[in-house]
Amino acid sequence: MKELLNSKQFVISDILIKELLKLKLSLPEFLLILYFVNEDNKIFDIDDIQNKLGMREEDILEAFNNLTTKQLINLETKEINGQINETISLEGIFNSISSYITEEESKKQQSNVFDMIETEFSRSLSPIEYEIVNAWLASGVSEELIIGALKEAIYNGVKNFRYIDKIIYEWGKKGFKTMDDVKAHLKNRDKKEETKELFDYDWLDDDEV
Repeated sequence: MKELLNSKQFVISDILIKELLKLKLSLPEFLLILYFVNEDNKIFDIDDIQNKLGMREEDILEAFNNLTTKQLINLETKEINGQINETISLEGIFNSISSYITEEESKKQQSNVFDMIETEFSRSLSPIEYEIVNAWLASGVSEELIIGALKEAIYNGVKNFRYIDKIIYEWGKKGFKTMDDVKAHLKNRDKKEETKELFDYDWLDDDEV
């Protein structure tokens, strides 16, 4: 019995478990997804689900309906061994998890931008300054460029949002998306000074577009 209880018939990654928990699924919904993740053919076989999970038929159907309503799973028609079967697609739940992870990663990166500015300024940002940074991000300015403009301001001894905003504006006019674009511009601007330091350049007096 101990060996039976220790046997590992179902396998699921810890990352998937963590993300599924964030979706606040009911236990029957979670178990149903666990079942489908481990099934190669992913056929909606109520008898097999009952046999492997010990779930009641009404619980299986309710969980299935909830998952399809949430668009986390859906039925697809597929030919298996010469027969047409309705199989379960988990594309919805994988897309949902992928979007959630991407959103969380974006928030984390933005948080790093705020943290770096506060560290360099040696103080907390004001509500207005938070709005300014959010406005940069909302307009499509990358975190990389914001940090680059911040470093330029610090290099020049200017802890001023107006100065940083002017640098970001000038870079935006030139179509810079990354710091590599900024460095390439400097290199092409004066090929005789290819070793020119990034922060030795006076961007505010650069009229070249």
